[in-house]
Amino acid sequence: MTKNYWSDESSEELDPISSLLSEWTDPEEDEEEFRSDFFQGLAGRRQKAAFVLITIWTVTIALHLVNWGMWVVLALTAIIVIQGLRLMLAKPEATPTPLSDEALLTAPHVSILVAAKNEEAVISRLVASLCNLDYPSDKYDVWMIDDASTDKTPVILDQLVEQYPQLNVIHRPANAGGGKSGALNQVLRLTKGDIIGVFDADALISADLLRSVVPMFEAPRMGAIQVRKAITNDGVNFWTKGQMAEMAVDSYYQQQRIAIGGMGELRGNGQFVRRTATISCGGWNEQTITDDLDLTIRLHLDDWKIGILMTPAVGEEGVTNALALWHQRNRWAEGGYQRYMDYWRWMINAPMGLKKKMDLLYFLFLQYILPTAAIPDLFMVITRHRPPLLTPVTGLLLFFSFLGMSTGLRRIKAEEKLSFANLMNIAWVTFKGTVYMMHWFVIIPSITARMSVRPKRLKWVKTVHQGSTQENFEF
Repeated sequence: MTKNYWSDESSEELDPISSLLSEWTDPEEDEEEFRSDFFQGLAGRRQKAAFVLITIWTVTIALHLVNWGMWVVLALTAIIVIQGLRLMLAKPEATPTPLSDEALLTAPHVSILVAAKNEEAVISRLVASLCNLDYPSDKYDVWMIDDASTDKTPVILDQLVEQYPQLNVIHRPANAGGGKSGALNQVLRLTKGDIIGVFDADALISADLLRSVVPMFEAPRMGAIQVRKAITNDGVNFWTKGQMAEMAVDSYYQQQRIAIGGMGELRGNGQFVRRTATISCGGWNEQTITDDLDLTIRLHLDDWKIGILMTPAVGEEGVTNALALWHQRNRWAEGGYQRYMDYWRWMINAPMGLKKKMDLLYFLFLQYILPTAAIPDLFMVITRHRPPLLTPVTGLLLFFSFLGMSTGLRRIKAEEKLSFANLMNIAWVTFKGTVYMMHWFVIIPSITARMSVRPKRLKWVKTVHQGSTQENFEF
């Protein structure tokens, strides 16, 4: 089925801000405040980013100037050690058994969404894999959203729709607006799945994926599942190998955070969301550049849980050069910041639980505040000839990253015998991966400064995919 437009009469507009306001505040009074310059919109984000940047610089310099500054850093280091040990010692939650053939008879309906723009190199492969999943064909449907592509993507999709009965194709005009989030929101109204899956166009998907994902939604308040991501072209060069190690440490800490009652997070490609949870949160936010990170926060604010599926993984292409990595990671970093700036009041007041709030604060500090504070710390070292204050905390961050990366790599290869050669290989890959991860110490401060000066224009931002089929997943 191919459509060139959709009807706006089928359901009411999805608005993530209104959904939150209606749950925790007086709608009329607080929405007016939220819509003000400081609390909403790109201008508000710029002001808040500037406030955060000034505060970090002021506090860091002040700690250099007072006699007890080092004691504050040591106390903070002790807190990080305690929380870090809680993470490391936690036992990951068990993964449910995949659906049996008998269980498939009563399995829920799943709708799979893919927003694609200029993906002629990979779109045919993706459609073929999605339309041949090991799941009853009458219990899932696939929606390919062509967002005003200028290459052969629309033609290819129109040809494929004739081959697969569960495939639906939507063509969006160039002025449709909303980017990827707008595309997903428009098609959500047309789907009937109890569970909504979202993939990128370069995804490599195991045929039995739905059998493993669906049982995880039987857990109470399970609002979403993120499938572990793996880099399919990891053997190309230093950058792709680094991304492979980065995905390993990310999946490891996702598991550990969930195990201690913290926050699981969505990562875009390979995410599954319960339909009722999506609607309850207002759908995908069309005013953010990272729809997955934004939805993550709103799901937790609405008291939903996010889990992670380690096996099977969903494959995706890693960027192959420093410039592409710079642009991609800048977008991720800015989207990560945006969610804190947009929802900070609800993070404080919402009934999301103390464990989740502690987890949120812990990773906010390590991922965003600490790299930004490293710049004024270095400034004081150079200009005032003072020793760096943040060395203990930075050293801990690198240690926990190294340990998490090595453990994550080992979990991915859990079926292999742990020989001395494998241990040395993991250690070497972890070392190179840790060096690769240092790029965040450049990206986070730079994006914080840029957000303080000018807003990012909201538009579709995509990574160019070449259609790599290399899947060695080698260390």
